[in-house]
Amino acid sequence: MQTREQSPEGILTIHAISTSTKIERPLVSCNIQAGFPSPAMDFIDTTIDLNTYIIKRPSSTFYGRVKGDSMRDAGIHDGDLLVIDKSLKPQDDKIAVCAIDGEFTLKWIRFEKEACWLIPANTNYQAIKVTAETDFLIWGIVTFVIKRCN
Repeated sequence: MQTREQSPEGILTIHAISTSTKIERPLVSCNIQAGFPSPAMDFIDTTIDLNTYIIKRPSSTFYGRVKGDSMRDAGIHDGDLLVIDKSLKPQDDKIAVCAIDGEFTLKWIRFEKEACWLIPANTNYQAIKVTAETDFLIWGIVTFVIKRCN
């Protein structure tokens, strides 16, 4: 299943997940320092399956690819892959995929008594005030961001 929705930043493509595959890979059991090299291979003693680690609720979890730069200061960039859980309760300061007036957008959410704010992580964009008159839905909460390192 795949749906495409137009968003202010471009196209957000949503993909259903598949947990039918299982690929366990070695997990280094010590902390990996970002400084001096460590002989980490001496500490491989277990495996991890990323489907099990990343996807807690398969029936409500989807992937989405980021298009745009409104969340760049939160470390989310164009082309990143999001893991989105539709079953999680929206809370202040969570990053959410929202449908506003029929278009997807990715923002921090913040609740007030009479409104909800969608807050970008880029000063080139303005916060969006959502009121009772707005066609609005919090579609899901981002649980992981998967990046390609090149």
